[in-house]
Amino acid sequence: MRIALCTDFFYPELGGVQDSVALLAKTLGARGHQVMIYAPRAAARDYAVANSPNKELDLGSNVKICRLFSVSVPSDTGQSRFVVPTFTRWREFRVFQPDVIHTNTFFGIGLEAMWARKKLKVPLVGTNHFAVGEYAVAISKRLNPKIFSKWALKAVVWYYNHCDFLSAPSRSVIEEMQSWGLRIRSDVVSNPIDTEVFHPPDGEKDILKKKLGFSGSTFIYAGKFSPEKYVDVLVRALPMVAREVPDVQFMLAGHGSEKAHLENIARELGVSKHLRFMGTLSKPDLAEAYRAADIFSSASTSETQSLVLLQAYACGLPAVAVRWRAFKEYVPADCGFLAEPYKSDDIASKLVRLLRDRSLREQMGTRARDFALAFSADSVAVRWETIYRSASEEVKRA
Repeated sequence: MRIALCTDFFYPELGGVQDSVALLAKTLGARGHQVMIYAPRAAARDYAVANSPNKELDLGSNVKICRLFSVSVPSDTGQSRFVVPTFTRWREFRVFQPDVIHTNTFFGIGLEAMWARKKLKVPLVGTNHFAVGEYAVAISKRLNPKIFSKWALKAVVWYYNHCDFLSAPSRSVIEEMQSWGLRIRSDVVSNPIDTEVFHPPDGEKDILKKKLGFSGSTFIYAGKFSPEKYVDVLVRALPMVAREVPDVQFMLAGHGSEKAHLENIARELGVSKHLRFMGTLSKPDLAEAYRAADIFSSASTSETQSLVLLQAYACGLPAVAVRWRAFKEYVPADCGFLAEPYKSDDIASKLVRLLRDRSLREQMGTRARDFALAFSADSVAVRWETIYRSASEEVKRA
């Protein structure tokens, strides 16, 4: 098939949508499909922020990337771009002649995808990767959050109702959209993870700990440092954990607008020596960091699945997360613990329990690895092939 993947967020910007689209494209290409990714054109500084070489991703000979003119917009990553929709770019889609268009976002490129579907009369399938309500509240600092959230949800549902099929990586996203008027066919489809890059340490954990300077009691977070991720809740848990586990270390991989704030909190609480920022890591380096760590932790309330959680699982780490949205679906009792949102003391108690109990930690880590295998890139690509063909057949019959 000829598959157009559309996203307003893509490499070199940091994020789960970016990783998901790139890996799905690579896997579909390896399975013999022709794939074109439509994404914003990045600037040199965007690559520098991500500590990435200023060149295009190599996703295989069957995958090409079409970069559309974009402008920089403020964001927590400092890398976000916006493609101003002109509703003329459907001609670029026509050159590629897609059998199906898969839209992963609902901004400028998403609108271009919707218009291309109308002009080219091909199926449009969509994925909503976002917890729209939480993100809307987080960005509406100068507006009424409830009103802004309401209208954001209505707009997103309006957009996806133009698709032939909608997926989301967790049930909570679909149920929220259905409550706001989603009427098209929908189902949960996981984001893919690269189980070749992310795999257990195979007996090398102590060697990796020494190489990376990790202590014997290390928990790790990876992703953006932005308000809706509530990384500060994890930092505030550190004093309580350190009292019970004196050698504890909290490693943070990523970047974002909240970094200075997190550093200030650590200084005020006197736990700076237990905190280390690793910067933005390549996938192999992140996998290595996971294999050297003991627990993955996140206090985010905006996760629709959390690729970093599944990547950590694939490396054999149990999780301590919060009882909210997708974490309720993706942190089963045998893979980790769920704490109450925003409660640093509850998170701390769970971290302490796992850090002290190596047997339980290893048992949960093994279960987590098995859980993650269901979301391998090939498994997810097979699911999408079925969806694409079904959507194409429906359009032909219409």
